[in-house]
Amino acid sequence: MIDSHCHLDAPEFDGDRLAVLQRARAAGVTGLVVPAVAREGWAALAELAASEAEVFPAYGLHPMFLDRHRTDDLQALEDWLDQRSAVAVGEAGLDGYVADLDWDLQCRYFEGQLRIARDRDLPVILHARRAHEAVLLAVRRLAPLRGVIHSYAGSLEQARQFIDAGFLLGFGGPITYPRARRLRTLVSELPVEALLLETDAPDQPLLGHQGARNEPAQLSCVLACAAQLRDCDPLWLADQTSANARRLFGLP
Repeated sequence: MIDSHCHLDAPEFDGDRLAVLQRARAAGVTGLVVPAVAREGWAALAELAASEAEVFPAYGLHPMFLDRHRTDDLQALEDWLDQRSAVAVGEAGLDGYVADLDWDLQCRYFEGQLRIARDRDLPVILHARRAHEAVLLAVRRLAPLRGVIHSYAGSLEQARQFIDAGFLLGFGGPITYPRARRLRTLVSELPVEALLLETDAPDQPLLGHQGARNEPAQLSCVLACAAQLRDCDPLWLADQTSANARRLFGLP
């Protein structure tokens, strides 16, 4: 299995990161795509990826961390990508949920990262919380682009439009909650070629683990839930979603 989105570089893992990675391996996770959220974390993520073969880094500027970003960070990202290998640009995107985030500033960083990804032919890892229409308009306007809408929570029609625009859709812990009927329907109905599985660890704990730190090892539970929703063999679904991740991110 490939965890297409987790934050193994997050400070929540500073005390036991190698143990977390060992538990992920034991659970059958063979690769982890780790997107940085701010410039200050790029170097540490690069070191982690250099030391652990299963960790595949992406570098970006997350919309929820505007207070950490600086005016020259987009140029710094270009300079960084000139020197370092990356499987994607991100985590980038737009957040319409947090009320005090400057929308115009979010758009500046978001669209700048889309252009960087397009010009370098890299996929983008996108955050689109309560901002699916705005994100969709931007990726269409700045096409051609490809990537993933992580922790997808939009409508079925928006999902189809993102797929048509060259994007896959990531699903994780929220699908394990019975009340998440729309998400569970999406997982059951969307073409398997459009699906990625993720944990978003340390965030988005699964049903029964509310309030606890999430881990990449929990991807096996996300897989089991998705397979049940699709009424398919979990091993087959693991193969399919892992192949999708390898194809999108150019993983071995």
